[in-house]
Amino acid sequence: MLKGKQSWTFANKPVILSGAAVGGPFEANGLLADDFDLLHKDLWLEEDSYEKAHKVLLEEACNKAVQKANMELENVQFMLAGDLINQMTPTNFAAEALGIPYIGVFGACSTSMEGLALASFLVNYGGAQYCLTGASSHNTAVEKQFRYPTEYGGQKPPTAQWTVTGAGVGLIGNVGVGPHVTAATIGKVINMGLTDPFNMGGAMAPAAVDTLKAHFKDLGRDPSYYDLIVTGDLGEIGRQVSIDLLREGGFSITEQQYQDAGLLIYKKDQPVLAGGSGAGCSATVFYGHLLNEMKKGNIKRLLMVATGALLSPLSFQQKESIPCIAHAVSIEMGGN
Repeated sequence: MLKGKQSWTFANKPVILSGAAVGGPFEANGLLADDFDLLHKDLWLEEDSYEKAHKVLLEEACNKAVQKANMELENVQFMLAGDLINQMTPTNFAAEALGIPYIGVFGACSTSMEGLALASFLVNYGGAQYCLTGASSHNTAVEKQFRYPTEYGGQKPPTAQWTVTGAGVGLIGNVGVGPHVTAATIGKVINMGLTDPFNMGGAMAPAAVDTLKAHFKDLGRDPSYYDLIVTGDLGEIGRQVSIDLLREGGFSITEQQYQDAGLLIYKKDQPVLAGGSGAGCSATVFYGHLLNEMKKGNIKRLLMVATGALLSPLSFQQKESIPCIAHAVSIEMGGN
């Protein structure tokens, strides 16, 4: 049901039956390597283009999520997913290969939680028994489109982030064992007039805070309700901006309670500058590491807030500022 102005609560508590994360060689050297189901040794994945490799990442994650739930693809009613490449081409081709009725979802790096919110809505209200949902990105494919081909070797400022090569996918069902999706808050587009494509964290932080405030207001909660709040992917710059803005708004939040997917995925000695990014960042961190932590009993109540910068090569070339958005999903063990 609608709660407040922009939140839903799910009385039937859809279940995340399984999650799967697939990554590349850089992720294999990161902090969360053990939480990936499959890690590749190179960026090509035996394909002849990075975009085709990107497609394979999502296919593999979808197949793995279904296998982990001991199900077959034909039992899944809908697939909701997206990526950052023009017209979501890798996801479109992956959906063709999987043969599942497909709803393409674009929210830039917020796609992972946009998809989870919509899939949970479908399942909660009987629109489906089972949905696959997730997001993916590929470092070299995304860099080529939004900035420069990696072969160019362009120098980046300290505020820049490293695009994750990976796909994270969850299987959402109406019954079963696993963490429950209990609520979601759909964000508004927030544009603070920033134009630097190498400072995505700073641009997205106000959108994350706006959605967090709406979530707390709509549901009558404060940050203490959750064991952990995770944004993704603000990186080092955006996370600190968000903490400052929340505290200025009267919300008491500790740095230990609030983490960011862009800071969780890589080690400090990896050359990622301000942290990880890409649609696959929050997706792999959530459907891999965080779901594993919930199943181990280390997290009982999690608020996942995926953030997206809604710029395009066209808008950047036309010197437009960067509109941003964030979507929040509440996940709880036991659904209490």
